[in-house]
Amino acid sequence: MSASFPLVRVEALSPEYDEQAGAWAVRLGLPLQAQEAEFALQFGESGLQLQQLGDQAPGPVRVDFVEGGAAHRRQFGGGSGQMIAKAVGIQPGIRPRILDATAGLGRDAFVLATLGCEISLCERQPLIAALLEDGLARARQDIEVAPIVARMQLRQGDAIELMRNWEGEPPQVIYLDPMFPHREKSALVKKEMRLFRPFVGDDLDAASLLTQSLALASHRVVVKRPRKAPAIEGVKPGYSLEGKSSRYDIYPLKKLQP
Repeated sequence: MSASFPLVRVEALSPEYDEQAGAWAVRLGLPLQAQEAEFALQFGESGLQLQQLGDQAPGPVRVDFVEGGAAHRRQFGGGSGQMIAKAVGIQPGIRPRILDATAGLGRDAFVLATLGCEISLCERQPLIAALLEDGLARARQDIEVAPIVARMQLRQGDAIELMRNWEGEPPQVIYLDPMFPHREKSALVKKEMRLFRPFVGDDLDAASLLTQSLALASHRVVVKRPRKAPAIEGVKPGYSLEGKSSRYDIYPLKKLQP
């Protein structure tokens, strides 16, 4: 990993997980022991998690599609009436093929997969991609969630390169949620932003990401933004859907058909 990133060590939370922790250390090119580390990528009974070190550090972050917030939204989230569903064009008889080019922890992708969409997830930050891969692997062991995550395919790498070299049928919809100086007051968002900001920063190539998405998507591009944030530079969105804290800018290319 780049020297500009904070130092991360990998550790097992108990001795029986030494082998898995070691395998992740090798894959990600991270040390198993580093006293001066600012973060620890930990492996234990609940899978892989990222923990900031230090006295004032928040709790760990991991991907969990089975319990917690993901389970609540799966059961009570509002189905196809959710704004994200409307933004990507879900309608009776229409479940578009989607590329989530800024997958992050996969929450939005999981919602769309729950609603029946086939979705490819692209994440370029190796640590976040590792958490996502681990979360998907654990979800495949759950009888209720396995059919949902079967519709989710993870690709680790740069989304612009992936789109530029895309092979086969293009995605009907490309979904973007570029990193932005979020100001939401949610403790969960604060914890995750505090953890990931040093690794991810702001998406300074958001305009290029949008341009490449518009060149590849067959039907529409959807960009999620904080409600009061400006649209991404370049082509203006055709229309927007606005919620309490977020906004979806929609760039329609062609009408989705059942």
